[in-house]
Amino acid sequence: MTRQTDTHQITHLSHAQLVQIAYGWVLRRSPCKVAVKELNTHCCNGEYPDVIGFSSRGHSVLIEVKASRSDFLSDKKKSFRKLPEKGMGDYRFYCCPTGLIKVEDLPDKWGLIYVDPKGRPRCVHNPYCRSLSGNTWSKEMRKNSQAEIGLMFSALRRLDIKGHLDSIYDKSYNYTNKRKYK
Repeated sequence: MTRQTDTHQITHLSHAQLVQIAYGWVLRRSPCKVAVKELNTHCCNGEYPDVIGFSSRGHSVLIEVKASRSDFLSDKKKSFRKLPEKGMGDYRFYCCPTGLIKVEDLPDKWGLIYVDPKGRPRCVHNPYCRSLSGNTWSKEMRKNSQAEIGLMFSALRRLDIKGHLDSIYDKSYNYTNKRKYK
């Protein structure tokens, strides 16, 4: 299903497909080496990130996926969007089908990732990256660290309840091991 808007053709990708693409992007193209997607927790601020990744240096990258323009517009009404310091993520991006959101529509200090009809992501606006190589990120936002800790606690607690927490002590999983991302 496609629709024409301005000069861009928007192909319908489901929210779930976009989340999976954003998850891969945060693990491959950001400083993050671990990420969670759509983890529904009851952390202190009520935010449920579509994707949030964490780096070993304490940085976090939040990606909000938008499959429709109305979803993007309603996102602005959330309390942690009105007061960005109440939200998660040192670095924040929207991810959407190409052309759905324009750079000029973005809140201050937000990046934008377009996904083409073949499912390929492309960062079209990264307000944090100032190097030609793309490896140096700076100017992060103020964030709600307590909410991020609550989210990470919830993830670890779920592993503990399922009896998987002991696996984190396995020495074969060290920082140098590479993981393949789909």
